[in-house]
Amino acid sequence: MAFDGITIACLAKELHTLLSDGRLSKIAQPEPDELLLTIKTAPNRRLPDAAAAGQLRLCISASASLPLLYLTGENKPSPLTAPNFCMLLRKHLQNGRIVSVTQPGLERILLFEIEHLDEMGDLRRKKLIVELMGKHSNIIFCDENDTILDSIKHISAFVSSVREVLPGKRWFIVQTQEKLDPLTLDRSLFWSRVLSRPQECYKALYLSCTGLSPAIAHEICSRSHIDGDRSALSLQEEEKEALWQSFSALMETVRQGQFAPCIVYENRVPAEYAAVPLTSYPAALRREYDSISALLCDYYAEKNRITRIRQRSADLRRIVSTALERNVKKYDLQQKQIRDTQKREQYRIYGELLNTYGYDCPPGADSLKAVNYYTGQPVTIPLDPLLSAGENAKRYFEKYNKQKRTFEALSELTREVEAEILHLESISVALDIAQKEEDLIQIREELIESGYLRRKSGEKRGKITSRPFHYLSSDGFHMYVGKNNLQNEELTFRFASGNDWWFHAKGRPGSHVIVKTEGRPLPDSTFEEAARLAAHYSKGRSQDKVEVDYVEKKQVRKVAGAKPGFVIYHTNYSMLIDPDISDIRAVE
Repeated sequence: MAFDGITIACLAKELHTLLSDGRLSKIAQPEPDELLLTIKTAPNRRLPDAAAAGQLRLCISASASLPLLYLTGENKPSPLTAPNFCMLLRKHLQNGRIVSVTQPGLERILLFEIEHLDEMGDLRRKKLIVELMGKHSNIIFCDENDTILDSIKHISAFVSSVREVLPGKRWFIVQTQEKLDPLTLDRSLFWSRVLSRPQECYKALYLSCTGLSPAIAHEICSRSHIDGDRSALSLQEEEKEALWQSFSALMETVRQGQFAPCIVYENRVPAEYAAVPLTSYPAALRREYDSISALLCDYYAEKNRITRIRQRSADLRRIVSTALERNVKKYDLQQKQIRDTQKREQYRIYGELLNTYGYDCPPGADSLKAVNYYTGQPVTIPLDPLLSAGENAKRYFEKYNKQKRTFEALSELTREVEAEILHLESISVALDIAQKEEDLIQIREELIESGYLRRKSGEKRGKITSRPFHYLSSDGFHMYVGKNNLQNEELTFRFASGNDWWFHAKGRPGSHVIVKTEGRPLPDSTFEEAARLAAHYSKGRSQDKVEVDYVEKKQVRKVAGAKPGFVIYHTNYSMLIDPDISDIRAVE
């Protein structure tokens, strides 16, 4: 999710509270489009736990792909020679006092007003303006009259016909769209300009008002008990009034600065964040924060971690995908060849009937009518007129034997290929649920053991530190989920005891789930929670309902020579369950 105006408003409040009257002690530019400001805060100012004694670091990034602004406790190495923009800021703002941090309207802009002494010792004020607008993001340094002194990105008339960002030009807020300021919007204008748009309700909200994101627009609709995908023109009078009341209440929260930052998690992955509670999501999916900076650090660190895991697993995914595609093609070809042997029994019967009734067959006949003594039905047997009845029978027996041998050989090969496909699909599922780099090490070891990868010369076996997922049921039972086939094997046959319960998605690749009973009977709620874990960590996790088998661990058997994690069981129970695990407590 990109920064919206409400997130910026929350940042403005937090930064003004923490940084006002602070002094800029260090100014660095670690990246071409990024600043790192070190601020010595005012005395007796309460600081975040991660802050160094008496100082804070403010990271400002104008990256086109990911513009960010947040307080951080981490330092970054800077180039040996500072860029010109950094040198200019040091000249004017070094040891300057931050007077205020404000946001114009609900724009995605933060304005730092900084007081400093010039070369003559006179007190002057400058503005550092941060525009967080996607690919148009910029950091602009202006004087008190909004004249641009310099910017981290220069925008000429050849690049933008709307506004030049060059030294000597005047800075102003670009109004490329006729959007309304939601903080000053009244009821009549809301009804006439927003609710009259022939669009879905949530689109009418965020396309009409500046600073609103689609997530916030959906939240307003949810608080009004209105489907955000409904057309704004289809709303009844009472629904329009409810939408206005929810909108105005949220804007009043922003005006009062009553923020409650939160991240929404889906499948243990951060999916959305906002500076206000997203009540459209269940409370169990929301993690609340006291600081918007801490939220942004966690959110983007988690996103970066997931992206990094995806990148690190790309080679493994390609190997698995290639092998899977090759085996599926082989399986399809074998199935076609098996279908071609379906007439083998018919050839055998033809041969037997010819041996029985062939004495009635005249020489040169091209067919023989006989009664199939297995079914009592009449049958016409095609013949080669150049061959005798006995020779035709011999030819049919040869066809039968050939197709029988082909069928038996293909049946065995098909079972092997099918097992290989299931194995590869299970590895693909393991790659999907991998969350840490150590999870990938174990998957890589499995691919090496299975012959899909070769260990490099001199390469040692990877140190296995990955551990299964650990959950606690609502009734206090410990539940463990294997992340890959090797962990499934370990959980089922080494970790679990005979009276523990074992769960697995029926007929599809997925994780083994073990519930430790410790000699106690399991309540129904724990059975359901364990089944949801098995459904979620399977290939069917995207479906509404997944069938899950469950049985006591002592009923599960390992097949000799089978791939890791592949088991058989005969006496089991089943349930159809949804794969939602949002309300199941994870144990770190």
